[in-house]
Amino acid sequence: MKEVAGTRLSGLTVRGWLSVVLVVVGVVVLGGAVIAAVLLNRTDETSRQLIDNIQPARVAAYRLQAALRDQETAVRGYVIAADGQFLTPYYDGQKAEQTAAQAIRGQLAGRPELIGDLDAIEQAAATWRSGYAEPLIASVTPGSPSVVTKADAEAGKSKFDSLRALFDTQNTHLATARNDAVTQLDTARAWRDRALGVVIATFIITGLVITILVRNAVTRPLDALAAACRRITNGSFGQHIVPEGPKDIRAIAADVEDMRQRIVDELDASSAARAMLDEQAGELRRSNAELEQFAYVASHDLQEPLRKVASFCQLLEKRYGDQLDERGQQYIDFAVDGAKRMQILINDLLTFSRVGRLNATQVKVNLDTVLDEAIANVSTSIEETGAEITRPQPLPRVMGDPTLLIMLWQNLVSNAVKFRRENQAPRIAITCEPATGEQEGQWMFTFSDNGIGIADEFVDKVFVIFQRLHGKDAYAGTGIGLALVKKIVEHHGGSIWIDTSYEDGTRFRFTLPAITASELQPQLEGTAS
Repeated sequence: MKEVAGTRLSGLTVRGWLSVVLVVVGVVVLGGAVIAAVLLNRTDETSRQLIDNIQPARVAAYRLQAALRDQETAVRGYVIAADGQFLTPYYDGQKAEQTAAQAIRGQLAGRPELIGDLDAIEQAAATWRSGYAEPLIASVTPGSPSVVTKADAEAGKSKFDSLRALFDTQNTHLATARNDAVTQLDTARAWRDRALGVVIATFIITGLVITILVRNAVTRPLDALAAACRRITNGSFGQHIVPEGPKDIRAIAADVEDMRQRIVDELDASSAARAMLDEQAGELRRSNAELEQFAYVASHDLQEPLRKVASFCQLLEKRYGDQLDERGQQYIDFAVDGAKRMQILINDLLTFSRVGRLNATQVKVNLDTVLDEAIANVSTSIEETGAEITRPQPLPRVMGDPTLLIMLWQNLVSNAVKFRRENQAPRIAITCEPATGEQEGQWMFTFSDNGIGIADEFVDKVFVIFQRLHGKDAYAGTGIGLALVKKIVEHHGGSIWIDTSYEDGTRFRFTLPAITASELQPQLEGTAS
């Protein structure tokens, strides 16, 4: 039985423990309240009887006894003086006697032992009046005082002494009743005070029990759990958490232990992944080194033979041109053109591979300045075609590489000029506004032209390196321009796409991150200084 009870108690939650304590307190307080209510009711009843019944009855008894004494005195005075005025107290005393007797009967209703004393007094008084007072009054002749013999006086006194004895009995019984009521009142008050003391003691004990319960069932287990969590936070991931305390605290500790174990497992997995990443990083570094070597070879070793091929083909044409027929001359032209185009492709490939990799910088760039430089770089084509460019003033500042951003604008402007409509001057419109929705915190740029446009099926292909939509005879170039634009935008943390809803040419939309407050603060401090 003890083991079952202990198991049940250990399965209680903090709320369960508090509920048990509060139920016990409630039962004790309710019992104390009931006992106190009974005692208060008894105290009130005893006080009411004492104040409203016993004490008034004692007063009425004194009036009754005084009325009878007045009657006895009036009879003796009348017998001696034979004056009718002495009978007035006698008859008034009878009325006062009746009034006092009625009051006593009303106040002592339900107390037959005290009513019996009143009945005995009234009966004795009636006997005294009928057997002594009335005959004596009748024997007196008004105006003729009579001489009361000693024997008559003794007889009258003896008859009235019996009434006095009844007076003493009645007073004794009323005093006893009063004392009993006072005793009961004191006893009820004492029990009431004891009940109130028990309730107060119960509250105090309950407060102590709750304090001890909270400390042992909540504070200590939580402190132990917090200490274990701090040790784990400091790096002791092997620290096991032992559940302690009530059921719900143990459940929390078990959850934290599960979380610790999950973190340990994840750390083990991440260690393996980190080792793999380190290995892959080493491979990537070796691959980058090989790529650097390839770039060096492409920029020096590969271009030098191409230049020689082109130069010697040109020398061959110059020296033996008059000895070659038309087909031979064409072959030489093909060789020279192929060598030059190979040089251009290699240079473009090198430029594409170096974006964001070599000598990359991150500074605050004024887009108005880089756009001016880009337009200046293609000013000849702009003047030849009569191109018109509209742009907002001013463009924002962004964090980026000035050289790459010049290349971004230059490729967009040169493409718009190159792929223009026949017999129509290019019209280029640039707009900028803060982006919204998922791109909030970035600048949204729009670059629109009135050129030949791009069909919907090619909107993704134009950003692929060396992807050409037209033959080299129609438009010069290697098809790297828009691929380079896309790589520059993405290197700066933005994105670019073609707005297919625009039908008057081609419209590019791209985003660049806005400068944050933390990035802007050094600039503001420098300006202030």
